[in-house]
Amino acid sequence: MTPSQPSQPPSRIRPEQCKHPRVQIVSRDEDSEYVECKECGEVFESSEFKDMAREEVQPDDPEA
Repeated sequence: MTPSQPSQPPSRIRPEQCKHPRVQIVSRDEDSEYVECKECGEVFESSEFKDMAREEVQPDDPEA
């Protein structure tokens, strides 16, 4: 019988490079909801995710 190689987990993107395109809810409590990015594995509060989306939409310099 030939020994098999252990399966490698998919390579993850570094959190500082990831824009978190796919997330899933991992925990909820009375006033918070936490999500995990399926690409980089970072876990954060869902309100932070909404804030990140707003930052991407708004230009950095409105006078530019």
